[in-house]
Amino acid sequence: MVQNLFYFFSFLAVLSALMVIISKNPIHSVLYLILTFFTLSGHYILLNAQFISIVNLIVYAGAIMVLFLFTIMFLNLKDDEFVGSRIWYNLGSVFIVLVLAGLLVSKFAFAPVTVADEASMDSQIGMVENLGQTLFSRFLVPFELVSVLFLSAMVGAVMLGRREKGEKNF
Repeated sequence: MVQNLFYFFSFLAVLSALMVIISKNPIHSVLYLILTFFTLSGHYILLNAQFISIVNLIVYAGAIMVLFLFTIMFLNLKDDEFVGSRIWYNLGSVFIVLVLAGLLVSKFAFAPVTVADEASMDSQIGMVENLGQTLFSRFLVPFELVSVLFLSAMVGAVMLGRREKGEKNF
């Protein structure tokens, strides 16, 4: 059953990722990218990593995709604004895809195949409780440094967005 779900999510992820590239309409590309993120969250659930799955849905499929969607709608791109020859862009894209495919095939051709031992597997490895224990024991200092970095980024964003006295609206 789990293997069938894995194959279903894999097929759907590859198909939706291809549709992101193939789609002519940028709005459809963003929607296919959201579907790709949902299928990746399904993979995380199959790997027993529920926290990463939910964070993936909230951060990527929620916040970042909404930002992409608003940016695309704000830019209002038209086909007649396209400058240059399409043949050079298409040839460059094909070249990049072939180089990346060659790298991927060469990497998998020489990769060692290992089999996991089911007796030594920990089924609780992806749970939120274990993640919290690891974050607040082994990685406490980096966790606190990242929280200070986020706090300073929020203060900086508020300072940049603050209006000066006497400044008019748009």
